[in-house]
Formats: sequence, structure tokens, C-alpha cells
Amino acid sequence: MSCMSVLTRDEAQTRARLLDVHHYAIDLDLTGGDETFGSRTVIRFTVRGDTDSTDTFVEVKPAELRTVTLDGHPLDPAALDENRLALKNLAPGEHELRVEAAMRYSRTGEGMHRFTDPADGETYVYTQLFLDDIQRVYAAFDQPDLKAVFDLTVTAPEGWTVLANGVTEHTGDGRWKAATTPLISTYLVAVAAGPWHSVRTEHRGLPFGIHCRRSLAPHLDADADELFEVTRACFDRYHEKFDEPYPFDSYDQAFVPEFNAGAMENPGLVTFRDEFVFRSAVTDTQRQTRAMVIAHEMAHMWFGDLVTLRWWDDIWLNESFAEYMGYQTTAEATRFTDTWTDFGVTRKAWGYDADQRPSTHPVAPEDVRDTASALLNFDGISYAKGASALRQLVAWLGEKDFLAGINTHFERHKFANASLADFIDSLAAATDRDVHAWADAWLRTTGVDTLVPSVTGDNGSRALTVRRTGERPHRITVGLYDQNPGDAGRLTPRERLDLDVPQAEPRPIGKLPALVVLNDGDLSYAKVRFDADSFRTLRESLSGLPDPLTRAVVWNALRDAVRDGELPAAAYLDIARAHLPHETDLALVDGVLAFAAGQVADRYVTPEQRPAALHTLAELCRDLIRRTEDGDHPGLRLIAVRHRIATAAHPDTIAAWLADGTVPGGPELDPELRWRILTRLAVLGATDEDAIAAELADDPSATGQEGAARCRAALPDAEAKARAWDAMFASDDLSNYLFTATAQGFWQPEQADLVREYVPRYYPEAVALAARRGPAIADAAGRWAFPAHAVDADTLRLGRECLADADPIPALRRKLADQLDDLARALRVREANTD
Repeated sequence: MSCMSVLTRDEAQTRARLLDVHHYAIDLDLTGGDETFGSRTVIRFTVRGDTDSTDTFVEVKPAELRTVTLDGHPLDPAALDENRLALKNLAPGEHELRVEAAMRYSRTGEGMHRFTDPADGETYVYTQLFLDDIQRVYAAFDQPDLKAVFDLTVTAPEGWTVLANGVTEHTGDGRWKAATTPLISTYLVAVAAGPWHSVRTEHRGLPFGIHCRRSLAPHLDADADELFEVTRACFDRYHEKFDEPYPFDSYDQAFVPEFNAGAMENPGLVTFRDEFVFRSAVTDTQRQTRAMVIAHEMAHMWFGDLVTLRWWDDIWLNESFAEYMGYQTTAEATRFTDTWTDFGVTRKAWGYDADQRPSTHPVAPEDVRDTASALLNFDGISYAKGASALRQLVAWLGEKDFLAGINTHFERHKFANASLADFIDSLAAATDRDVHAWADAWLRTTGVDTLVPSVTGDNGSRALTVRRTGERPHRITVGLYDQNPGDAGRLTPRERLDLDVPQAEPRPIGKLPALVVLNDGDLSYAKVRFDADSFRTLRESLSGLPDPLTRAVVWNALRDAVRDGELPAAAYLDIARAHLPHETDLALVDGVLAFAAGQVADRYVTPEQRPAALHTLAELCRDLIRRTEDGDHPGLRLIAVRHRIATAAHPDTIAAWLADGTVPGGPELDPELRWRILTRLAVLGATDEDAIAAELADDPSATGQEGAARCRAALPDAEAKARAWDAMFASDDLSNYLFTATAQGFWQPEQADLVREYVPRYYPEAVALAARRGPAIADAAGRWAFPAHAVDADTLRLGRECLADADPIPALRRKLADQLDDLARALRVREANTD
């Protein structure tokens, strides 16, 4: 692909001062074949000012630009320069631009993605237009602060249904017309077309719908009641929180194939990755995650769609708010009341990790120069750290004043755009506290503070001092715990202290507690450490803490200590081995096992130490499986089975499960578990192409195709590795999902010698691939195709040389920089563990 010109902030500000954009009429023809679709756009806009004439440009990225007319006069399509068409000598007043083009379908989840379901041959298309992929679908003045009204018509094949931002009507002959939108930004226009399976209802006078591929219909139907229950509960809860009513005419949720993100907040038509239509057994934590994503995307209807950022430096305003509201509202309005535990053990770690890399940035960065830079800020900082900052703000400000400020913000800026300054001004109007100073400390700074307790004094008159590394103020809860005299393994809460850090003076706490937990309740964003007495208690009694959120804080602290080289990796595994078999919270079990296997066993211990680490984890999983034989904890058992498969060092046990079609005592193997086992058997050299082909014949679905690609890439065979490598890097045929599946199978720690020759090849070939295929594949190549198992100085050196000399596109550069920093950290951890 040729590289598109990025839009700079200065260009956007200039164009926003020049233009008022009123209306888009977009007509799409989806009947022209597999490669391209027709796009006709009519834009009505006004040029401001009193100068005789001025120049600007419109963006479009066509396969073929057919005709362009401005105010009835033809323009030369050959004047298109990359993705920009100049509009010259515009007089003040109203204008009409007409653009007709052929646009190319995507297989990378960008623009108009086209997918043919291998299960039944049916084809589906949908748009994903964030951040600047609008230009792949229709011509636009492509920036968020040039909002307009949209009218959309679509010509689709017979038997298809067309979904859009508003209610759609089939007018005959394959023609569909969507209701006129209110003012929205260009990137929020959405279309999803195909022979959808749909379930519809109404709530509070609005049509609600859920939609998926026909081949997933039984699975959607099985969960339809839960999906609508969560949707209605969140919808009602937001109407209790927000004064502004839901601003659009319908609420559709489409589960679409090969979707890059978790979901996208298109007004009235939220698109989700269709893995959320569960076709195999899942845990309650996975259902909770789906509910949270529903709540997250619905929050965007107000914060993101009704009120939209002015420029991409304020993307955190969208994502941090929706992340916070998603977790909070799910906990308040649905049966999933422990969402913040999951946030603490999974999402928050994402933020902590991102914030300790060289690529860190403030939650609200001041210098987002262009759209390419903006795309890099969709990370753990904009989501997890930002949501943590808002949670700390609510703890400091109080929820009543926080919501009052939010509602002021909606009232002031509805159907318009706003900035961080506008948001802070709205909050300040609701409180006497200095919100501007809080924002400077929390939103304009980088890095993670560390809080360390110190207990001094004589027994009976102890005092607590919290030392802080960093500059932010923190309002935290400190948990004091004593050993239960009747049960040495249990810890009893003595008191929870509210504490402002920095402290004015030490806090008296009475007699010496067995355990001091800083940030108990997880209301702030900081790494925490333990005093020596508390750490001894944790090693003996971690699982005896009564609150799962407290345990999440502790496990996060232990994780941080491992990553910082302060706690040996083997000690972390020992603590997990001792306490995880007694854990009841699913998110904690899954999160701790994922870190223990994916980071500790795969990267932080040496290759010589890895078998012992895997053995520890396998024994831990066996304990969990034995504990759940009574059938009372199916979710916990499923997690244990999944991780037992992943940590198998020998094939016998899991091969017997596959042959029998069941784990003894359950569960029976569904397609997801069968592909997991077959992938691990491939890694261990205990299966072959014939077995993979047979499994694919039994499960020819899209997920089955991905499973087969993953297995084939994992085979410990030189020819299999060469085929997988060429599929990823020498050909552009793989879709985004099949590329990811192939990459996931390719690198395996057990096969380091076999794939050693590919490590130096990775860097130049990834750079070339990213330049050809663009940001989505660049992201996948940097995330999944990186040789993360190769924890050595040569891999690090080659990567740094690539960043210095090879000029990778921004999306790949960011991913490589982060991977290399993680690699350097793994080397430091290994060194610390051998000192």
C-alpha cells in the first residue's frame, strides 16, 4: 500500500477555522464484486471569512477516483495527491462537493472489511473507520471537530440486511436507507451489511437489536436474554446518572468477524468482535468482561459521541471515561459485582507496564502532532491508567460532585466538541476543590509512583509512615490485618484507615499488625510494597485475606516486585503454588496463572530453569482440578484445565483427553479446548498435519481455520516453519486474524533452536510488511510475530539497530520499542535472579 499523508493538528485547526460542514449524503454500492465497492459522496459545506478565495483539501483513499465536481464544475481526478484532493479558490459561502469512487475492501479490519464465512460461504462487510480510515470508505473532511449530519443509502445483494447509525429501511431492489443522523463526527459513521441473524426487542420506546453471522445464530440465541438484560440494565443506570437522554434513535449491537479491537462506539450501531458470541464453554469472568464492554461502549454514546474530542490529544477523554464507567456501571447495575477485582489484576497491570516504558506519555498528552502519533496512544495509559486516575478523582472529589460536573459537561458541549480544559472547567463548576491542580498532577505527568510503608515505635504504640517515590497526591485506604487466633491461615481485618499521601505526620495504628496493605480497595494508581513483617505474613497467609480486591492488590504488588527484580521469579511461583489452589475468584486465578506462565516461565527464568517452572504450574493446575471434582466450581475448573494444557511438558495426559473427548470428571472437550490441546501437542511434536486436517474437517468454522493455522505454525518441523513464515511475511494473503493465529503458533520456547535463524530475519521483514500492509498488520506483527521467547543480548541489539536504521512506520516502531523494553527488563530480571 502507498503511504497516506497524515493530518497534522495545525492543519486541522486551520481547516476548522475555515469550514462549517453541514451535511453528507453517502451512497454505497456493495454489489460490484469481491474486490471493490462503489462510493458516492455529496458534501455541503460553508467557507467562512471575507477573503476573496481560499484553499483547502478533502481526503479520500480510493482504488479508483472516478469523478469529482465542485459546485457543478468538474475537477481532475488525477489531481489526487496520495489521499488529498485540493479544493482551490473557494469563495466565502456555501459549496457542494461530489465525489464518486471505487473503494477497495479490506482484509485487515480497516475501512470496509469483507469476510466470507468458511462455515457456510456467506459474506459480510462492516466498517471500522477509526481513526482516519474514513477515507477508505467515503470522501470527507476527516477530523473529529467538523461534525455534520449524515444521510446514508446502500445497495446490497439480495438477502442481505443493512445496519447503520440510525434505523434502516429496505426500499426495494436491494436499496436501503438509514435515518438521518444528528451531528456526529466523520469517524463514527457505521455500516454493517450481510445476511445477519438478528434478535430484536424494544426498551423505553427505542428499538434494540443484536446481530451476528448466521453460523453463530444458535450461540447468540442462547445468550440473547443475558445480552439484552445487561444492555437494558446499563441503559437504565446511565439514565439515572446522566441528565441528557440517550441521543440516538436506536441501539444495535453487531458482533462482527475479524474485528481488531474489542468494540467500537459507533452511535446507534456498536460493533463488537464476534468472539463475544461464545460458541464454547466460558467462565463467568469472560461473561463479566463482555458485560463490561457493553457498558463501556454504551458510555461512549454520551462521552465520545454526544460530546466528542476536538483533537486526538484528548482521546483519553473518550477511553478513560468509558473504561471507568464500564467497570463501575457493570458493578452497580448487573449481577457482575466484582468487576474492579478483574480490573485490578488484568487491566491495571496493562497500565502499569505501559507507564514504565520509554514510550510512556501523560494520560492527557499535550503534543499529539498528527494522526499517526495519535494512533499510538491507544494503550494501557489512555485506558487503564486514565480510568484509575478517574477512580482516584471520584475518591477525592466524591461521586455526587463528579457526576454533577459530568452533566454540566454534557449540557455545555452536546452535539459538539470539547477539550481537556473544557472537561476540567465543568468539573470545577461542581466543587470547591482545586480540580485544575489535580489534573496537572495526575493527567499531565508520566510514570508510576511507588508507596512504601514503614511501621515504627514500640508494640502497643506503633505509627505508620508511607514513603512515596513520585510526585502525585494520593488518597488511599490502608488495611490493617491480624492473624485469626482460631485459624492461623486466616487474616482478620482490624481497621481500614483513610490516608492522604504525602502525610503531614505519622499515623498511630496501635499494636503491630500482622499485615499492612497500602491502597487497600485499589482506589489509587501506584505500585505498593510491603514491610518485612507483612511480607512474611503474605507468604504464609495470602489466601487467608477475606476480600478478593485486597488479594488483587497484593498479587499486583508481587507481580511488580518480580518485574522490578526485587522478588525472585522462583519465589513468586512458590507463593502461587501455595495459595492459588485455595483461591475462589476466577479473575485472580486466571490473571496470576497467565503472568506466571507467560512472563515468569517463558521469559523471566532461564531455559534451564523453565522445566521446573512449568512443573510447578502443572502441579498447581492439578491441585485446582482435583479441588473442583465435585462440579461446584465449573469456571475455576475450566481455567485450571486451560492452563494445564498450556503448561504440559509431556503429551500423554492431554493427548488422552483429546482421544477421549473429555477431561476425566469433565469438562467434555468443546472446539475451543480441542484446538488448545492440538496446539500444545503440535508444540511438543505429538501431532501432525493429518490430525490437524481432520480436526479442521470437524470444525470448518472461522475459529477452526485460525486454530489450524496456529497448529500448523507450531509444528516442530523446518518445512512447516518455512511455510508459516512465508505466509506471514512473503505474502499479503492472510487476513488480520489468520496472520495473528499463524504468528501465535510460530515462536515457541521449546523450539528455540529450530527457529533461531528467523530471529534476525524478523526485523527487516517486519519493517517491509508493515510498510506494505499498514497499521493493523504492523500492530499484529509487532505484538504477536515478535520473537519474545528469544531473551538474549543479540535479539535486543538487532532490535535497537532496526529502530535506529530501518525507519519502521510509527505503528510498528511503537510496538518494537515496547517489546525491546520488555526484553531488556526480562534480561535484568534474569540477572537479578542469578545474583
